[in-house]
Amino acid sequence: MPIIINLDVMMALRKMSLNELSARVGITLSNLSILKTGKAKAIRLETLEAICKALDCQPGDILEYSLLTP
Repeated sequence: MPIIINLDVMMALRKMSLNELSARVGITLSNLSILKTGKAKAIRLETLEAICKALDCQPGDILEYSLLTP
């Protein structure tokens, strides 16, 4: 998939654990983990907004489009 999710990078830069982000955003650890590993097929804009607010970043910091597929 040409959409790359850099959630783990942003979490590392903010020194935030998956548990802490889950609590701040209000979504389950399993759903957050699916998103973090790039296995998610979709993300609600509401969820993306909450993640961006918790990590103090822009959607483009988390989502990346790449023409090269792994």
